[in-house]
Amino acid sequence: QGLPYFYKLTEAFPTVYDLAAADETTLFRLWQGLGYYSRARNLHKTAKHIVESHAGKFPTTNAELIKLPGVGPYTAAAIASFAFDEAKAVVDGNVFRVLSRVFAVETDIASSAARGVFTSLAQSLMPTQDPAGFNQAIMEFGALQCIPAPDCSVCPLAVFCQSNKEHRVTDFPVKSKKTK
Repeated sequence: QGLPYFYKLTEAFPTVYDLAAADETTLFRLWQGLGYYSRARNLHKTAKHIVESHAGKFPTTNAELIKLPGVGPYTAAAIASFAFDEAKAVVDGNVFRVLSRVFAVETDIASSAARGVFTSLAQSLMPTQDPAGFNQAIMEFGALQCIPAPDCSVCPLAVFCQSNKEHRVTDFPVKSKKTK
């Protein structure tokens, strides 16, 4: 769905310098139909930041990526890992689910502490060789095997999985109910 927009934007702004120098109105006109205009604003701010602070070169480390406008911990870790092979854990909902079950982590995933707890745990498991492969594997494992209603009888991690040993798989991840 977004591919035609990508082609329009890269044709109009072939370099980061072109995007940084662009008029916001022109960018918004090309972006029209995608919604999420804050993303267009952040894209523009990021292009300016890259030109001004990085001499037009895209940052290659998590520490620098996290400073880009609109780039949060998940996106910075994903780019650092997948594009630049940095050993940085990528933690999404699937990773929360896998780690919470395998280690029977009682931390509520809706809590403010959750991201730190699960990122720290994932980071402790991160291999130095092929971190992108590890990140992809754990995310895919959560998407395909360790799903909300899993079949643990065919799970290759069942013998290591603490929640499976305790017969509490459906108790994880812990998530508080939102009050209306």
